[in-house]
Amino acid sequence: MESPAPGARCPVQEHRARWERKRAFTARELLETERRYQEQLGLVATYFVAILRAKGTLRPPERQALFGPWELIYGASQELLPYLEGGRWGQGLEGFCNHLELYTQFAANVERSRTILQEQLKKNKHFRRFVRLQEGRPEFGGLQLQDLLPLPLQRLQQYENLAVALAENTGPNSPEHKQLTRAAQLISETAQRVHTIGQKQKNEQHLQRIQALLSGRQAKGLISGRWFLRQGWLLVVPPRGEPRPRMFFLFSDALLMAKPRPPLHLLQSGTFACRALYPMGECQLHRVFGHSGGPCGGLLSLSFPHEKLLLMSTDQEELSHWYHSLTLAISSQKN
Repeated sequence: MESPAPGARCPVQEHRARWERKRAFTARELLETERRYQEQLGLVATYFVAILRAKGTLRPPERQALFGPWELIYGASQELLPYLEGGRWGQGLEGFCNHLELYTQFAANVERSRTILQEQLKKNKHFRRFVRLQEGRPEFGGLQLQDLLPLPLQRLQQYENLAVALAENTGPNSPEHKQLTRAAQLISETAQRVHTIGQKQKNEQHLQRIQALLSGRQAKGLISGRWFLRQGWLLVVPPRGEPRPRMFFLFSDALLMAKPRPPLHLLQSGTFACRALYPMGECQLHRVFGHSGGPCGGLLSLSFPHEKLLLMSTDQEELSHWYHSLTLAISSQKN
């Protein structure tokens, strides 16, 4: 039986060595990026939040809406960094998890913050001059306030990736394994909640935009509370006559068909009149033709209890997107 070559390591040792290399690399990345993150948090806290509070350029409600819990997030980073510098990753991240709710609060305030910034830059000349002056400081390196405000949410995603990598590359016998695993789980759960908040905010923006496009008494409150999926022009094929272009708005529970208002309409030009709202839970969908992916487009059949729609597009790819979105909406209502 041959003996191992001098200096050769067994597979278990090789595996552990890879763990250690990945762990060391991840720990170093977490430390270096935390230093940079804290520096940028400090710039905003020092040159914007603190000075605006002292000068009174913004009223307290506006300042709070603009920055949210920024100073508390900065304080949480200041607590975490010494642990990372001392190599106490598990203890540091475990303590940091007590501050995760700040990131949820920050995410819930993002749209309000963006609106306040745009409004104040537009109408408050003292604030606008102040922002330009602060952004011109060499410490900011050309970064603008609007570039720095999303930092906490970007950092939360980094926290998740790095905490998970640290936990995965820490041996189960390590005293830090339990701390890191728990921290990674809590950070991931928070990141998911923040993602959900972001999705809801985007959906609300879509609903507001669509509501503004719909005119007439019938359209009021029609889409409130719905989940937007897609919109676009499709041709409605009648039993007789030529196909008619209509704008369709697809939500998770309904398909809205709208007709454009006449371009010469004095008050409602550029808007759409709602013609029908179809419940997706009662829809049966079939692709009549357009399976081959050729250039000739295709035809979809949508059957409801009291009506049948034939929808056509000359763009095969666009029709396929509609087919998949409609299928998703139907399945979501039947689960």
